[in-house]
Amino acid sequence: MTRLKLYTAIYVVLFVFATVQVLVEQSGGLPYWTAFWVIIALSFVKALMVAWYYQHLKWEPRSVAFTMFVGLLAALALTTAAAYSIL
Repeated sequence: MTRLKLYTAIYVVLFVFATVQVLVEQSGGLPYWTAFWVIIALSFVKALMVAWYYQHLKWEPRSVAFTMFVGLLAALALTTAAAYSIL
C-alpha cells in the first residue's frame, strides 16, 4: 500500500509539472529563452522521476543508472542545439 501511495504522489507531481509546462508555453508572457529553460528544467526533472521510480532504476546497478543519465544529457544537448536552429 505504501508503494501505491508513493506512485500516486509521483503521478500527481508529474501531472502538475506537465500542466506548468503547458501554461508556460501558452502564456506568451515570458521571454523565449526563459520559457525554454523552464520547460527544459521541468522536462529534465520529469524524466528523472519517471526513470527513477516507474522504471525501477532505483534498484538497478549504478552502471545502468549512469547509462540512462548519459542518454538524458545527450537528449538535452540535442534539444538545445535544435533550439538554436529555430531562431
